[in-house]
Amino acid sequence: MTQRTDGQRETRDALIAEMGVTARRYMAAYALFNQAMADHLQLHPTDLQCLNLLGLERDPVTTGRIAELTGLTTGSATRLVDRLERAGYVTRRRDSGDRRKVLVATVPERMTQLGSVWKQLSGDWFALFDTCGDEEIALLCAHMRRTVELSAVEISRLRSGALD
Repeated sequence: MTQRTDGQRETRDALIAEMGVTARRYMAAYALFNQAMADHLQLHPTDLQCLNLLGLERDPVTTGRIAELTGLTTGSATRLVDRLERAGYVTRRRDSGDRRKVLVATVPERMTQLGSVWKQLSGDWFALFDTCGDEEIALLCAHMRRTVELSAVEISRLRSGALD
């Protein structure tokens, strides 16, 4: 650990405190944005994020995989898939290799519609990074990766009752 002078410690402590406040505002802003986007699409916020995660999967997935991706129980994941199927975003089909498995696949046309809404919004989001250098963007990417990893750990702790 780097030795710091009293002034450097005070500056760092102030920055860490500011980061804590800013992070809380950032997370709240994202949650509120996600809710507004879901409302716009007439979806539940969890359903919207499930579509986001399904869009990152290479192939159709089982409802069990959806439960893993979202942290939902398999019963809740099934109800989520039911809602997405009714809304026309996903379809179910039997796995040709194992007829016992049911695979959930996104509907390309609906995902394109979803993508067009994101595209209308993303220009402003990506413009935020126009003044950033490559090193700053790499730092932000590294931070986001670490945040995803830490979030998985903390979600597990919360769901296991470790904080009770």
